[in-house]
Amino acid sequence: MKHLLFFTALSCTTLATAQTNPVITAWLQNNSLTGSHYVQSNFTPIQDNVLVNCQAVQYSATWVYVTTNGIPSYTTGPFLDGNPSQATDQNAIFRFPLNPVQNTGNPVSTTMGNIGVFVNGVALFDYRDGVSWSNAQNQERGGPLGGMGDNVWNRDAVVAERIGFDCAKGHPAMGNYHHHQNPSAFDLDLVPVSTVCNLYDSDGLYIIDSTQHSPLIGFAYDGFPIYGAYGYQNTNGTGPIVRIQSGYQLRNITARTHYADGTDVIDGPPINSTYPLGRYREDYEFFANAAPEYLDEHNGRWCVTPEYPNGTYAYFCTVDANWNSAYPYAVGPTFYGTYQAAKVNSINENTTTYVPTTGLTETQFNQLSIGVYPNPANEFVAVQIGTMVTQNITIRLYDLSGREISATLVPAGSTISWLDTRTLYNGQYLVEASCDGFRKTAALIIAH
Repeated sequence: MKHLLFFTALSCTTLATAQTNPVITAWLQNNSLTGSHYVQSNFTPIQDNVLVNCQAVQYSATWVYVTTNGIPSYTTGPFLDGNPSQATDQNAIFRFPLNPVQNTGNPVSTTMGNIGVFVNGVALFDYRDGVSWSNAQNQERGGPLGGMGDNVWNRDAVVAERIGFDCAKGHPAMGNYHHHQNPSAFDLDLVPVSTVCNLYDSDGLYIIDSTQHSPLIGFAYDGFPIYGAYGYQNTNGTGPIVRIQSGYQLRNITARTHYADGTDVIDGPPINSTYPLGRYREDYEFFANAAPEYLDEHNGRWCVTPEYPNGTYAYFCTVDANWNSAYPYAVGPTFYGTYQAAKVNSINENTTTYVPTTGLTETQFNQLSIGVYPNPANEFVAVQIGTMVTQNITIRLYDLSGREISATLVPAGSTISWLDTRTLYNGQYLVEASCDGFRKTAALIIAH
């Protein structure tokens, strides 16, 4: 895991007034920066011509429309499982309800494909990858494998397709780049379960911080918000910051013959090293836990959050004690609210365009931390923001005479940027982070 030297830094956040709704104000908008991607065996990102994050947010009395290409500001790829696809322009408009409501009827299951959108315009998928066990063929079929399984024992993409995820834990389906899970880089987990970042270093939408309430990182297709891994222990917004935990656990079974509710179903594969417990959604069962930090069967709870001081139903991207993704990962397997969001071809009503405004307070300025590593440095220096970046942060490198040597950005919707120090003399330098006129510096030692 990376070891970071942190210094106090700024918080360039988009401020919502009391009259505005987070489903309008939370989206990261951009009309200048473009994305990049890796290809296998090339460790230098290739620059693309597609704008990252969201390009416009419009709203009416009942709907919010988000225009996005579906491309993140962090580098995507490579996908080491043979996936021939790359993240491509989705040219999408997503429509969300301005005021989501609880579904009081039969729960609606999440589906294949988009079930939500992150605030950077990237798609959220549920746990599945379209593969299920075929008892007659005695093998997994469907999805990327072709054919058709029984749809009884449905494969978990986070477990089965791990080798195909990039450093940010995402991959494309027919060009539609998406996350099934918490969008934070593998190498920033406490115990990484993938080494892809070692060769193709990237980052993610945000960094888990166990000391702060996680940022609002997206919205489900029922319109309710999605948060990261940590929140207030108590649903009324009090208590310590704790890891918000899934209400699901692995079943104590030795054979896949019945569902958790006792239903006798078509037999699944044996439980062994090839098909371990947890490879299929039906390997889990829900248990109700009275502790407030445990989530319900939809992977959410009604609670107070920083963006919703009066309370809201909210989903959380669940992780285990090692910060590895924990089923059901974000939303599901059913929605709490009424499924209302959709991808639309056009906007057919009068809308108002939301133009983000920025502002800083001294408190916000001091809330974030910025890490510089390694320090002392040799060839490259990484500058990493300790949570989600909602505005571009400029990073500059100075010598002690005040001469600017180089400059770069940590774009909104990413967490890291790099400074090339290979041609610098040994000695002491200054790294400066700035945004909206606020500046913080840290000392850096170069030692070749």
